[in-house]
Amino acid sequence: MNAPFPHAAMTTAYLGTVASVSTFKLDAVDDTSAVARDHRERTRRLGLDTPLAWGWLLGPLLLLLYWSVFSITGFLDTRILPAPWTALTAGIELVRDGRLQTNLAVSAWRAAQGLAFGTVVGVVLALVSGLSLLGGYVIDGLVQLKRGIPVLALIPFMILWFGVGEAMKVTVIAVTVFAPIYIHTHSALRAIDLKQVELAETLGLRRSTFIRHVVLPGALPGMLLGLRFGVTAAWLALVVVEQLNATSGIGYMITLARNYAQTDVMLVGLVVYAILGLGSDAVVRVIQRRALTWRRTLGA
Repeated sequence: MNAPFPHAAMTTAYLGTVASVSTFKLDAVDDTSAVARDHRERTRRLGLDTPLAWGWLLGPLLLLLYWSVFSITGFLDTRILPAPWTALTAGIELVRDGRLQTNLAVSAWRAAQGLAFGTVVGVVLALVSGLSLLGGYVIDGLVQLKRGIPVLALIPFMILWFGVGEAMKVTVIAVTVFAPIYIHTHSALRAIDLKQVELAETLGLRRSTFIRHVVLPGALPGMLLGLRFGVTAAWLALVVVEQLNATSGIGYMITLARNYAQTDVMLVGLVVYAILGLGSDAVVRVIQRRALTWRRTLGA
């Protein structure tokens, strides 16, 4: 008589147990979520916020703003540095005449050739030097000697060896690009974790497979960093070589404007060089971000 419905009592007890277990699971999930949330908040405080898509333009825009304000207020004498709108007006006139795009195409082609040759030679020699003791002894020492010699000091010899034509200009750019590419790629190769090498030996990987799956991915971050420096170095070298017996290019346009005291045209050339450097660096950074999606870093 005390338990006329034993099944109902058992069902009630079972449901109570299930409810308790469910409550325990929900509490555990809530605790886990709270821990994960605290971890994310702590990481956000210690690290960086989510980057803006065009945040890298803030510095150049501020520079343009200060330049405009100083020009308007007269704090910056236009005889020393023309106003931004003066450069814009002169640039429009150069585009209408066809001079700017023609010289820009010549300069871009020179820089591209030098960048390509310097990158290929730098990567190949870094692989030989980084993966071989003998190669490191021979090549690395020579590269360090070259780094101690300014590029400007090599130009007279380049003129003797290659003349004053396009070969000399492209070679100077390639030599300038070569150093940062080699240094950063070589450093990345020598910094590959020894545990990965030991694991490759344990698995019995062939030399070619080891280079393709371990060496190249390990050296890629350093090579791309060197490429950022190399792109900038290419434009810097271009400024120098295009003022040496050149008949075309942005540097030639600046030299010609200097002879006729056309400061607005000279300013246009400098602005073009700056935009080329900033734009090419941004392109390499995009390549770097997409090629290294597997790597989680502070700035990612």
